[in-house]
Amino acid sequence: MSRYAKREGWVKEELDMPFTGITSFRKYPICNNLDELDADVAIIGVPNDMSTAWRSGCRMGPRSIREMSSLYAFGPGYDPERDEDYLGDQWKIVDCGDVPMVNGDLEQCHENTEEMIKKIIEKGAIPVVMGGDHAITIPVAYALMPHKKVNVVQIDAHLDWLGEVSGQRFTLSHPMRRMSEMDHINQMAQLGIRGVGSSQRKDFEDARNYGSIILSPKQIRKIGIENVLKDLPDGEQYYITIDIDGLDASVAPGAGSPSPGGFYYNEVNELLEAVAKKGDVIGFDLVEVNPLYDPTGVTSQIAARLMIDFMGFILKEKENNRLNHDT
Repeated sequence: MSRYAKREGWVKEELDMPFTGITSFRKYPICNNLDELDADVAIIGVPNDMSTAWRSGCRMGPRSIREMSSLYAFGPGYDPERDEDYLGDQWKIVDCGDVPMVNGDLEQCHENTEEMIKKIIEKGAIPVVMGGDHAITIPVAYALMPHKKVNVVQIDAHLDWLGEVSGQRFTLSHPMRRMSEMDHINQMAQLGIRGVGSSQRKDFEDARNYGSIILSPKQIRKIGIENVLKDLPDGEQYYITIDIDGLDASVAPGAGSPSPGGFYYNEVNELLEAVAKKGDVIGFDLVEVNPLYDPTGVTSQIAARLMIDFMGFILKEKENNRLNHDT
């Protein structure tokens, strides 16, 4: 008998390995028709990097993030540090594929993005969006209009508060200023902003005049993560936009515009948990993952993990709120 023979009474099991099958995000069920969407969370890719100002290639971000997310597809998630179970079977989470792209037509791509995010919201699901460059946040933000009053938290190396340059108003440098002009957007916190090149003085002045809270990683480490969001309202609606270059370039090299002096994974993890506890998160995006500049895939892996973490935090708060309401 072989020394490697199975023990007597073993039971054959079907294993959904990371390297087998169709790689949807975390191997979640696929919904190809938003008219039939029935879910708590709808994940969707926007592979659009037409407004990229430095390293193109983050149009491949959603595909790469999906691939790396399969590493975390073995059932619900137990976090031994928090002693909590996340993303249980009571939640319906689906992958809705990608927004249709028309190469060379930024306007049409933004229109398609806004239309599909609106439909997800109409169906009562939380949109979880994978970019693409940071321009994709603009049509997503317009689609949030039915929510009336939305607070925004940005995690990013760059302020993204550009006004208008040569007629261009809807690129990756514009999302936060465009959001500040929307009637349904309320307060903002811009976290991780740092270094030369993040924006010009006038842009910072305009953002501060709007009332935006602007903090670098260095400043946040001094005051502590627990104090970062203290001036934002409790119990209100929140949308979060995460640029992967908010993390340090040594941690996330596969970014459109990587920057030194950024956050580390655990810091962003804790920030996202704090936001989930602050109010009702109605959606989030994660943008600027550029797998063409990261042959190791670690940037896409961190992006996938942060998305999974944040979905877990958001839904855990909903669980806790239901329990408190029932008691």
